Amino acid sequence: MIIRPIRTLHRGQWVPRSLHEVFDFFERPENLPRITPPWLGFRILTPPPLTMRCGLVIDYTVRVLGMPTHWRSQIAEYDAPHGFRDVQVIGPYRLWDHRHRFRRENGGTLIEDFVVYEPPLGRLGAVLDALVIRRQLAAIFEYRRQRIEEFLGASVPVNAR
Repeated sequence: MIIRPIRTLHRGQWVPRSLHEVFDFFERPENLPRITPPWLGFRILTPPPLTMRCGLVIDYTVRVLGMPTHWRSQIAEYDAPHGFRDVQVIGPYRLWDHRHRFRRENGGTLIEDFVVYEPPLGRLGAVLDALVIRRQLAAIFEYRRQRIEEFLGASVPVNAR
């Protein structure tokens, strides 16, 4: 029996903005480069305008282990202003399923990210996850947290795992 190295990542962040303001920021794909670390070399390839909706496909490049890599995501679910889900169609992972959830809480909005991913390369990918990928994802989401704080106000990390 082959055990697949499926991994999960959960991050939460509270910001002092309304649910609609926060969702408006996140549903605009052009904001993604603003909250992505520069060392990833993130660049959207799909020409604008991009209107968030179920079925939207977005192509972009990102550096993986220093190499530019094509990544295609599709918006698999869209429930304004409560969330959306993007899944990798083409990219470096065997599986990448990212749920973005937003809810009113304590006079602001709780932003939650739930990622289910499977590294490439089977058992070698599991080793890469332990040595590199998980740490890199933590750094990406920490950078993202800081940038969200800059754009949307002081925040409180919630259940960082």
